[in-house]
Amino acid sequence: MHRESQEGIDVEKLFPTQEIGSLAKPGWLTHLTKVSRPSKKDISEAETWGKTIGIPDSDISELTNILQSEDVFEHRDRVRWFASLYMVRFLESAGLDYVYNGEATRIEMYEYPIRFIEGFEFLGHVRSFDNKYYRKAACRGKISLRQPYHTEEFKDVVRLAKHRVKVPITGAYTLADWSFNEFYLSRKKGLSLKKAKKEAKREFTLDLAEKVIRPNLRSLADAGASFIQIDEPAAATHPDEVDLFVEATNRSTEGIDAKLSLHICYSDYASLFPSILDIKRCSQFTWEFANRDDDTRSGYRVLKLFNEYNDKREIGLGVLNVHVDDIESPELVRDRICYAADLLGPERIYVNPDCGLRTRTWGVAHAKLKNMVLGATHARERYTGGK
Repeated sequence: MHRESQEGIDVEKLFPTQEIGSLAKPGWLTHLTKVSRPSKKDISEAETWGKTIGIPDSDISELTNILQSEDVFEHRDRVRWFASLYMVRFLESAGLDYVYNGEATRIEMYEYPIRFIEGFEFLGHVRSFDNKYYRKAACRGKISLRQPYHTEEFKDVVRLAKHRVKVPITGAYTLADWSFNEFYLSRKKGLSLKKAKKEAKREFTLDLAEKVIRPNLRSLADAGASFIQIDEPAAATHPDEVDLFVEATNRSTEGIDAKLSLHICYSDYASLFPSILDIKRCSQFTWEFANRDDDTRSGYRVLKLFNEYNDKREIGLGVLNVHVDDIESPELVRDRICYAADLLGPERIYVNPDCGLRTRTWGVAHAKLKNMVLGATHARERYTGGK
């Protein structure tokens, strides 16, 4: 198993805890994004949460002074920096071993990367889930990457973080699946519509893998990123395209020198087997389970497939349902971890929420994460005799 050392973090311990995606953006950030002044409530929350998560008083004062200033809109970059600082400290104060910045500086997991790719044109907003929307784009020309779009963000997080860093990046298959594929389809003349769509999507997806995702991964690895999570929420939405998803992942990760995790949320994971096991450079599958769990641990039984196929990779185990405000008890988290550990071996289990916590308030998210960390501690004690 890939392990690295960092002062202050014992990564040799069982059940390391990790972030897995976005957090809700604070009101004082979203108001500036919408070109409206932060409210008194926003400023109060900046003060309260700053103290809760250990932000120095001097930084809290600087932020609140900016938010109350007449020229607040001229300080957007500094406010975004504070958003990263707050979110990193938010995750660290909950006790997580691996952190990021809650994607504070990103618009959304699809729209943000598309802005850096030539050949796309945004059309309008579509609903993703709950009350969350994103701007969908059409590919209307040959694609190319303007510049790597997560590297500077990663460097900033490294400068802020006291714990280990894991950076998420949206994968090629999801970017293709969530876009209108006009350019590539227009080049498939003389074919039946079904065959033209299939070939066009394959060409589109693999171009994104080779021309966009791989250069981004390489840039991150060259900048020192040792743990990168590839997000592919669309992976299991078309069971007949699992082979394309696998091929795109392999193309994306070719030659990348970093530990790679593959996050797929809210899916029928059984439909991915056995094809998904042909992914070559992914050492961890990070999936959701708590969302569908019950008292018999039925939400975790799909893990048995890894034993059936004798696949020994790590599992990023989802133990928090991110779509409810209920705070999972440490005992429930412990039991979910122990079920998976008994099945696969404790050394293979990392612990995380099912997905990003952006639909929950900071109060709910923080309480969930703290109990997750405590539950991992209880599970570790069970396997180590309290040592």
